[in-house]
Amino acid sequence: MNITRENIDQLNAQVRIDITKDDYQEKVNKKLREYRRTASLKGFRPGHAPLPLIKKMYGTSVLVDEINSIVSESLSNFIKSENLDILGDPIPKEEGHSFDPENSEEFTFTFELGLAPEFELNLSKKHKLTRYIIEPDAKMIADYVDNYARRHGEFIAAEKSEDKDMLKGSVTSAEGTLTNDDATLSVEMVKDEAIKKEFLGKAAGDSITFSIRDALPNDYEIAGLLKIQKDEAKDISGDFTFTVREVSRFRPAENDQALWDKVYGERAVATAADFEARVTDEIRGYFSRETEFKLRTDARDTILEKTGFDLPDEFLKRWLVRTNEKATAEEIEKDYDHFRDDLRWQLIKNRIAKENNLKITDEEILAEAKEFTRAQFSQYGLYYATDEQVTSFAKDMLRKEDEARRLAEKVLDTRVLDIVIDSMKVDDNTVSAEEFNKLFEAE
Repeated sequence: MNITRENIDQLNAQVRIDITKDDYQEKVNKKLREYRRTASLKGFRPGHAPLPLIKKMYGTSVLVDEINSIVSESLSNFIKSENLDILGDPIPKEEGHSFDPENSEEFTFTFELGLAPEFELNLSKKHKLTRYIIEPDAKMIADYVDNYARRHGEFIAAEKSEDKDMLKGSVTSAEGTLTNDDATLSVEMVKDEAIKKEFLGKAAGDSITFSIRDALPNDYEIAGLLKIQKDEAKDISGDFTFTVREVSRFRPAENDQALWDKVYGERAVATAADFEARVTDEIRGYFSRETEFKLRTDARDTILEKTGFDLPDEFLKRWLVRTNEKATAEEIEKDYDHFRDDLRWQLIKNRIAKENNLKITDEEILAEAKEFTRAQFSQYGLYYATDEQVTSFAKDMLRKEDEARRLAEKVLDTRVLDIVIDSMKVDDNTVSAEEFNKLFEAE
């Protein structure tokens, strides 16, 4: 066997593998003898079929398998022995080569390689970043308090209907062919203003006759009122009568101890001012994550911009087409810039991690899983989940290999970006939420 490498340029190379009969014949014969021992052919006792017959039946397929195995192993060993840092996977070069195992004993295989570029890291205090600290305003704090009050509110019985009330009762078509005795209708949902007025000031026992298609132009809304399927609602029109059985009005919770206990746990806060302060800290905590996200995104973009190097783009595009069977070359081309930036960041990240001897521990991965779990709990209002509960959920998450890998990569991202940010000059700038959002509009 002979293996040679030809460097096309700094980012592309070809490896040629020449295989002779001596490289594969012994392995092929061994495999055929194994086939003979286990083959069960008509007219022969097991293990006693003539070897020439076995070769005739299985020789070509065995030869192909062994050659593929030899080529794959040889190429992998060559890449390791030559310390080649490749991107993607080797691509077989079919042009100018033919593989005819039935009529040839010597074979040549050529593979294209995309090589990782050599580059110098450009970490410097000359590079500037801004940490945008977002401060909540009075309206935002009041809106959060109101949102908690509404989240923990309740429906109460009302005597006469108003524009935001919920009516419960029965609804029947003029012909009496369609009836729902357990109907629910929000006055606010009625689209026609004249019809909406007819639903105001109504009490239990009152009836309203209305054009259902004018009141509720949407098939989903009609289906919901009548408790039928959407497809059944498309042809429904005409007058219906709604008879009120009950008027319900939503009442937000009072801003008192009962609400504070529901939101933050029993006696965690004791006054309205304390509650507002706790809400303010919660908003700041949310914004701090936004601040860090923006800072880290800017740090990543800056190091990508300041650390310039090329990639074997044409090779990578061909490789992406080969590995994504459902993607066309046009689709790969369209998304390539995003892939290219991700790959460039991966190379930079790996270099920084190597030069700083970064090792990700199981404790760090678990801590990341717990932080992710707490964030999920917060989305559902579970602010006082115990550490034991959080840890249990986090460990369950890490039992999934993909999740564990994703979290480990996130930890590495975080630690590398810590190094990047620490290497640059960072200025703090306090902004409003509106000003912060405009930063993304400008990008």
